[in-house]
Amino acid sequence: MSAEATAATTPLVPVFVRLKLTLLGNGVRQSPGRAVGYVASAFAGLLVAGLVVLGLIALRGNPHAGALAVLLIGILTLGWAAMPLFFPTGDETLDPTRLVMLPLRPRPLIRALMVTSLVGIGPVVTLAVATGAVISVANGVVAAVVGIAAVILVVLVCVTLARAVATASVRLLTSRRGRDLAVLGGLFIALGTQGFNLAVQRLGRPDSLPVLEPLGNALRWVPPASAISAVDDAGHGAYGRAAAGLALAVLALALLLWWWQRTLTTLMTAPDSSTLQALEKDSTRRSGGGQRGLARLLPDGRTGTVMLRMLRYAWRDPKSKMSWSTTLGFGLLMPFILSLQGNRSVYTALWAAGMLGAQMSNQFGQDTSAFWMVASTISTARDAYEELRARALTLALVGVPYLTLVAIAAAAFLGPWSAFPEVYGLSLALLGATVASGATASALFPYSIPSEGNKNTAAGQGSLVWGSFFAGVLAAAALISPLLGLTIGLHVAGLHGLLWIVLPAGAVYGLGIAALGLRLAAPRVAGRLPEILAAVSKG
Repeated sequence: MSAEATAATTPLVPVFVRLKLTLLGNGVRQSPGRAVGYVASAFAGLLVAGLVVLGLIALRGNPHAGALAVLLIGILTLGWAAMPLFFPTGDETLDPTRLVMLPLRPRPLIRALMVTSLVGIGPVVTLAVATGAVISVANGVVAAVVGIAAVILVVLVCVTLARAVATASVRLLTSRRGRDLAVLGGLFIALGTQGFNLAVQRLGRPDSLPVLEPLGNALRWVPPASAISAVDDAGHGAYGRAAAGLALAVLALALLLWWWQRTLTTLMTAPDSSTLQALEKDSTRRSGGGQRGLARLLPDGRTGTVMLRMLRYAWRDPKSKMSWSTTLGFGLLMPFILSLQGNRSVYTALWAAGMLGAQMSNQFGQDTSAFWMVASTISTARDAYEELRARALTLALVGVPYLTLVAIAAAAFLGPWSAFPEVYGLSLALLGATVASGATASALFPYSIPSEGNKNTAAGQGSLVWGSFFAGVLAAAALISPLLGLTIGLHVAGLHGLLWIVLPAGAVYGLGIAALGLRLAAPRVAGRLPEILAAVSKG
């Protein structure tokens, strides 16, 4: 019997389920630490799911329970869609390219993968939350029957969505850029945790549930949350709306299955031409001669070369990309997070300048042992100054437009708009102050950033990192104090019409203090090249 005929007659579902269980078992047995991690994560997931279910059951009969249930299902669905992008290696069965050489047809393969996806902690948590959501809104026999169908649809839509997203992006996820994207998973979790913390704080208030009604009304027609809304409608006798909600969930499931089958078929039949495309791009780049894109706008000489190198670090190196993404993301969101916590002030926009300026500290740590190539080009304080200046210009190239956006957004949403000139001026001054203190810290307190693993410092350098951080914060606060004194003095004197001068004063002061800091740090860099190389080469 041929291999194709054997594959056609062999039931795939039991084989794939055993494969999934074997992968889980082997993964747990790899090391005690991995076993403990898996058990701990499973326990934490089930504990959170249990608490959510108990909370939903306690809200049964509350007129706003439906809005909360719909919102929870929407958040759960978003998590299922995003997790394959940030953690592509979490489940080996998510990579269908491993099955390309097997004579498998799309529909039997999809059925097997669908059943396999239901094995694990994630589907159990989803099932529990969906069940709790149904219990919180179900009222009557008809609603209970609709609720059973709703729970099944929610689980199937979430699992299918994750599979479809993973299949559609598997080429990207298994490439270098995909691994870089996975590094952003830490930022995704941090933002999600902060959002969950804010939501819990808001929901802990007695009058918080009515606030969810507008969002619940918007999500009630978005699958699979529409299935939970259908249960609520069925309990109130709105059978037409209930049927429409279930139909939307069924339609979403059908479309996801169609998309999944189409992308799976394309993936398993089309050749992977990524290598040929890369070769074509490389040959095109070589034949074109010279620099392309943004590189053509950079200055000539050492300055442009260093700026281009730093920009490529930020775009290609996973650790640098993570650092930049975290800084930009939290700097933009921090003012609004603090405002939601009750600290509503336009001056919280200064967080963005402080976090961005901290990128200037430990400039040579990201070079690791390759810093010897940079050190070989520095023989005088002038060379060191040009190196530091180019790195500072790279930071300003990103930082000045970014701080402009943050200041405008903070003034527009947190208000008042008249505070924009002083906030923007203080931000520019703080950026210049942190560049000055960061340049000195890079010379006096360098530390290594290991390229492998999750650690951002080498062993034994933790105290050096924190010492450098606090020293930089204190130095930046001291350097910006004259401009802070000017701003506070104008407020105290009631000269609000003159606050606009803080903007040009901040720009000039920030530029001047940054240039002074770079010139003072340059001789220290030139005189400590061996010590810097030894410090950044550890780990």
